[in-house]
Amino acid sequence: MSDTANNLHFGQGEKPAIILGKFANRHGLITGATGTGKTVTLQVLAENFSQMGVPVFVTDIKGDVSGLSQAGKQKEFLDNRAKELNIENYRYEGSSTIFWDIFKKHGHPVRTTIQEIGPLYLSRLLELSDVQEGVIAVAFKYAETNHLPLLDLKDLTSLLKYMGENYKAISSEYGRITNASIGAIQRRLLNLESQDAEKLFGEPALELVDLMRQDMQGNGIISIMESRDLMMKPQLYATFLLWLMTELFETLPEVGDLPEPKLVLFFDEAHLIFTDAPKEVIRRIEQVARLIRSKGVGIYFCTQSPGDIPENILGQLGNKVQHALRSYTPKDKKVIKAVADSFRPNPKLDTAEVITELGVGEALVSTLEAKGAPSIVDRVKIAPPRCRMGPATTEERATIMKRSPVGAKYDTDLDRESAHEKLQKRAAELAELKAKEQAKLEQAKKEAAKQAQEEKQNSRYRSKKTSSRGRRSDTVLESMGKSLGRKFTTKAVNAVWKALFGRKR
Repeated sequence: MSDTANNLHFGQGEKPAIILGKFANRHGLITGATGTGKTVTLQVLAENFSQMGVPVFVTDIKGDVSGLSQAGKQKEFLDNRAKELNIENYRYEGSSTIFWDIFKKHGHPVRTTIQEIGPLYLSRLLELSDVQEGVIAVAFKYAETNHLPLLDLKDLTSLLKYMGENYKAISSEYGRITNASIGAIQRRLLNLESQDAEKLFGEPALELVDLMRQDMQGNGIISIMESRDLMMKPQLYATFLLWLMTELFETLPEVGDLPEPKLVLFFDEAHLIFTDAPKEVIRRIEQVARLIRSKGVGIYFCTQSPGDIPENILGQLGNKVQHALRSYTPKDKKVIKAVADSFRPNPKLDTAEVITELGVGEALVSTLEAKGAPSIVDRVKIAPPRCRMGPATTEERATIMKRSPVGAKYDTDLDRESAHEKLQKRAAELAELKAKEQAKLEQAKKEAAKQAQEEKQNSRYRSKKTSSRGRRSDTVLESMGKSLGRKFTTKAVNAVWKALFGRKR
């Protein structure tokens, strides 16, 4: 489908619709009302990037993007479209695919660590105050200094609890922290945990190199991120996006202009990204959109209306595919006019009118020309996909995952000793030491009490003995004298009694 190996031919209008490989990293936009063919266009672009040797990452919001992994079913209208557009070597086939899923239900788990997110972006993701952000910075610094790896949420929550219990000692060394700030952070983390964030944080952490693979034939492997459950947890999705954007931006080297991108990202139903997203996520996407093209990465958003994308990001999107929009209200008409005005005019088309007339599989297209300027808008018939226009079955997913090149690396959880375990061990050792000290103290008290009791008993004995020694024993002569005195006294009494009463007593 390519005029040259580095150009992507994806449709035909007055002239071929082509994305030049050297400008594929200038990002893109696929928009249109529900049912107009956006997802199929995404599939066509993704599978053709793959055939160029470019790895692709795509979020699958509805589940039907997974059809990229399966060969399409032959249909007459698809064959006719391929002939009409002069597509060479058109055949039904699936692309090399890896399935990913944070929840491990429909793909290999996607994980990162708290350390990789870092204190700055974690604070902004949680929308912390400056004071609370300072506490997070202290937590990361304390963990680094004391060799406490922060890998998952329980590591961070355990560390914060420890800091709360020892805030005086930590404050004296790292700066003042308060239990009130720690409590506020813990509440924010509980909110994140309520969205199953523990599934995202852990090991083994995803390495970007595994999103940038090619198969044995040199085709780029398409990584499909299962996102049906993820979209029900917007803060978790924002956390994942923040990590991905940060990793791409900070890890990949500057490469300048390349004949084709190193990686292309597709975000389906992109309006869900920006609805109630934390400001830091939007800011990070804006930054990445401006600067990451120099690292060979292209980003393509697929959504219902260009208005779903923030203007600072919209201005960075050079390759545009606009499917039909419907005009039911005055507001719809304003949107259509704004969309039409965003294209470079074609004197042969009334762009605003054509937008409402487009059929399924048709689009208004403007891509970057050889000098980097946007082309005149053209009405284009989109090429038919080679893959299935519908989801892969559970069994088909399972088969692909069994032969996946990354399954052995990521499917088994790794729970090495980190901050949580080390702090638990430290607490257990401290508790044991306190127990031993308490036992020693109790033993000392018992011994002291016993000694006091013995001393009391000894004191009583000595007192009795001293009292006994105070009365001197009579001598033999004194005893004989006392005995004779008693006898004499008895006889005298008897004599007196006889004299008085005339008989013995």
